[in-house]
Amino acid sequence: MPDNGNGNDRSLTFEYCDQMVADFEKVIKHPIKERSSVYYTGVDLGTACVVLAVLDENRRPVAGAYRYADVVRDGMVVDYIGAVRIVRELKEQIEEQLGTELIYAAGAIPPGTDLLDSGAVKNVIQGAGFELTNLLDESTAANEVLKMKNGAVVDIGGGTTGISIFKDGKVVYIADEPTGGTHFSLVVSGAYKLPFDEAELYKRNEDNHKELLPVLKPVIEKVASIISRHIAKYDVDEISLVGGTCCLTGIEGIIQKSTGVYTHKPKNPMFVTPLGIALSCTDEPVD
Repeated sequence: MPDNGNGNDRSLTFEYCDQMVADFEKVIKHPIKERSSVYYTGVDLGTACVVLAVLDENRRPVAGAYRYADVVRDGMVVDYIGAVRIVRELKEQIEEQLGTELIYAAGAIPPGTDLLDSGAVKNVIQGAGFELTNLLDESTAANEVLKMKNGAVVDIGGGTTGISIFKDGKVVYIADEPTGGTHFSLVVSGAYKLPFDEAELYKRNEDNHKELLPVLKPVIEKVASIISRHIAKYDVDEISLVGGTCCLTGIEGIIQKSTGVYTHKPKNPMFVTPLGIALSCTDEPVD
């Protein structure tokens, strides 16, 4: 494997990430009910999916839950009451599994989101019964798990594509564009004459990905051109893809070809950001 300029070879870059995601997938089905002095929860309010990831005092995944929902659009909370209800129900579900109360949580917002939207996310998390300890942008959260020193983290969610550029492990540029999985579903809906909700389900089914890739290639290339525009002024030699939309098999190949930049993704890109949010959670509430 070639070196990625940060002292690790590329296979090692994802070792921690893939292990965290694999452990998280296991504890969603089989929570680990052991005593921990504190639990850290990451709340990811996505356009297509709400995910809660819970870590123990050693920052290891012990439980998690997710639900497909339509409470956020283009990075904005559009159904506040519905969002609070879902987060509260997932919180209670995990509390029952672990036999303990979850107190502390962190949240995330798309890069470049204004204070109004960040306030809505904060209110949802607090409204569901958590004490909020951190609020950061989604791509930066993802990098808590990816641990990229130099390069771009691209979070392609349901409504938006967030781009964070890192140099020496620090964010030097962030941007957010209103193109994401919803647009992919609209293309599928048009091509197959399906209602939007059915197109969304068809897109999520991995068995259909090979057939869908050529259909979705133009919109993937549009995302790639957005990425290219944002990274043009920076020395980016590596792109890491996260977010539910990146679950589409083969998306990384089209983006790599279009941008000319080495592009890869973890085994399950949907769970990287919520785990990163949980890693950024503390036991000190913010105002």
